[in-house]
This record gives sequence, structure tokens and C-alpha cells, in this order.
Amino acid sequence: MSEFGTALPHPVRDDALIARLRTRRSAPAQGLAAPGPSAAELETILEIGLRTPDHGKLFPWRLVVIGPETRARWVAELEALAATDKERAVLRKLAAPPVTVMVVSAPVESPKVPRWEQELSAGAVCMNLEHAANAHGYAASWITDWYAYDPRARSLLGLAEGEAVAGFVHMGTAVEPLLERPRPVTADKVERRA
Repeated sequence: MSEFGTALPHPVRDDALIARLRTRRSAPAQGLAAPGPSAAELETILEIGLRTPDHGKLFPWRLVVIGPETRARWVAELEALAATDKERAVLRKLAAPPVTVMVVSAPVESPKVPRWEQELSAGAVCMNLEHAANAHGYAASWITDWYAYDPRARSLLGLAEGEAVAGFVHMGTAVEPLLERPRPVTADKVERRA
């Protein structure tokens, strides 16, 4: 008996998706404003986010949707932890966007799947969320910042032992046009072996 379910449609060429992926650009998180995804759109975005490569079907991640009360409390408490003006300034990235999803890497013990692969899977969830937000017409930004790594912020963020923040995926409407940035040249980054 197969461990898989029903057959999915065969992939077909999607020129609109190709064009979208060729111009993918993260938005500055502090430049995201309302409107953000509606509750129904966010449910679809989350569903798409969870359709990520996951060796062993371990689901080694969890998602936390940050509501306005939690966001305001976190920003206030993180301001108290911030050691520099720069650390305080980056909290605007957490305060501004109308929707934020914290993706938590939560590796599980496995004799078959290395921790590194599980962490990569959590990163893939972040990228899927960003693509799904864009497909719904919203700009998005996948970032971490200092508070994702600060041991004093772990309990505030609700991280359990062994967990880490894979990213905060912020979603909303870009207040200014997104401008292209330098990209790697394919020939400089791709090695071809016959």
C-alpha cells in the first residue's frame, strides 16, 4: 500500500508564473502597509506555505501568525532589550507590516534526516509563504534581525529548546515601488559538468 494519496495534476507551463519568478523581489518590511492579506487569503497562503519539500515527512517547523496585540507587546519588550539605536530602529520592520508569520525551525530527532535538511525545509516554508503572498497580490519580506538570535528574546518569541526562528515573513502592500537590486550573473554562480 502506498503512503501517498491521490494523483495530482501534471505540471503545465505557466508563463505568468515564470515571469513572476524572474522578477521576484522582497519588499522592505518597514515599507509594508495595509491592506494585507484577508483572513481567507492568509489561510490559503499558510496552506501553500506548508506544501514544502520535507524529507521524511517530519514537518520540522511550525508557524506563528502574529496578531496586532502580540506585535505591539513584542515591539515594546524588544525595545527594552535593544542595546543600540540601530537595534531599536530595525523594530520598525516588525511593527509596520499588517501581517507577519514567524516560521519556527523545529527539528525532530531522526536517524534518517539530518538536522540541516530539516532547517532547509523551514527555509523553504518561508519562501513558499513569500511566493504565495505575491500570488495574492501582496508584497512580502522574509527577514530575521537581531531579536531572532538574541537569547533574551527566546521566551518572548515562545521558542522551545532546540527551536530557532527561520524567518519572519511580513506581508502587505508596498508603499513605494519595488526597485531591482543587483543579481548574480548565472555564469558566475553555475558550474556545468558534462
